[in-house]
Amino acid sequence: MSPAAPSPTTAAVVTTTALGNRRTPLLTLVPRDGALAWVRRGEGLVGWGEADRLEVSGPDALATAAAWWADRCARTEVHDPVGVPGSGPVVFASIAFDPAASTSVFIVPEVVVGRRDGATWVTVTGDAGAEERAVVETSPAVTTTSIGQLRYADDSLDPATWCGAVEAAVARIDAGALDKVVLARDLLVSADEPIDPRRLLLRLAERFPDCWTFAVDDLLGATPELLLRRTGDQLSARVLAGTTPRGAGAEDERLATALQGSAKDLAEHGYAVRSLVDALRPYCDEMDVPAGPSLLTLPNVRHLATDVRGHQHGDADLLELIAAVHPTAAVCGTPRDRAATLIGELEGMDRGRYAGPVGWLDSRGDGEFGLALRCAQLTGAEGGRQARLFAGCGIVSGSDAAAELAETQAKFAAVQTALED
Repeated sequence: MSPAAPSPTTAAVVTTTALGNRRTPLLTLVPRDGALAWVRRGEGLVGWGEADRLEVSGPDALATAAAWWADRCARTEVHDPVGVPGSGPVVFASIAFDPAASTSVFIVPEVVVGRRDGATWVTVTGDAGAEERAVVETSPAVTTTSIGQLRYADDSLDPATWCGAVEAAVARIDAGALDKVVLARDLLVSADEPIDPRRLLLRLAERFPDCWTFAVDDLLGATPELLLRRTGDQLSARVLAGTTPRGAGAEDERLATALQGSAKDLAEHGYAVRSLVDALRPYCDEMDVPAGPSLLTLPNVRHLATDVRGHQHGDADLLELIAAVHPTAAVCGTPRDRAATLIGELEGMDRGRYAGPVGWLDSRGDGEFGLALRCAQLTGAEGGRQARLFAGCGIVSGSDAAAELAETQAKFAAVQTALED
């Protein structure tokens, strides 16, 4: 579904103003309600207010969204002396894991504040004089205000049942039905007091500075995985698959060495890289794919990581590229269609926008999309005191259900730690 289209004669006015080298942390600018964010190491975009909104589902969801955004941009009067990726008109997007079945959300903010290479700007849709009263810093006390005791409950599947699903998936893989499938689980968390999204975002950004901290339509998280970035005709992605928890002292290094030499994890990672590269190759005249993965170290886990780059040819827009590559084997499996079918059979939940693309797109066609991982969906239930958390694992031949369950617990911890006092 989508809002009624404005009259073709109606033009929005979008004005970008340089703010120089202001260093106010971006995430302290977002309001409690309607926060929009895409920030890594203090740079990126935050926004608030809704100048326009599209909710869309169905087999042509992303093509519909691309046409909607192109039409809006064509009818926009732009004043943008900054002229960098993310300045001028911007839309934030949170795309469903299965865009054909679930709803994707696209939001054009009234105000966007951006920072790139140390330079800051503000973009306002409508009243060009609004920027001075639009940028209001949140008190850092929000991160220390208690939300009280947290209570957790299994949502779709309890741990024992989920482990049974993992064992069933391994049996299918060993029988030759497929090579890999990603199975996720969810938890419901309830607090004594309403959950302030600013608390969650600021804490996630502080603990995971190398991740992309995001917020779109009450889906909040810090993802380590960059699905696709487009800057002009340059494409880049960071593929993650293969995970180990952190340890103490020498155990931490032992776990890292074991991950780098694990045949099971290297196979899982290889499927994810190949699925992305195979999907992007028709759109690129050259690609740079490292021969093997590197190690990405985060406070709670380590991942095998591969950074892929490509030079795009042709005129495909970013949403068309997203539709081509998503879902990769990193969040679905290999072969993709068989893995998606098995997820529907075994996982027992609607992922919604979890594990779907999340990020932003500007009027030039530049943008960045990660995968909505290590995240929480604020449900609006219990007076804003409830959220739904997600974590998933790649299942291949040799996967052990108990070890995969422990991996989900390590991934849940990213958001749990940010929620706890």
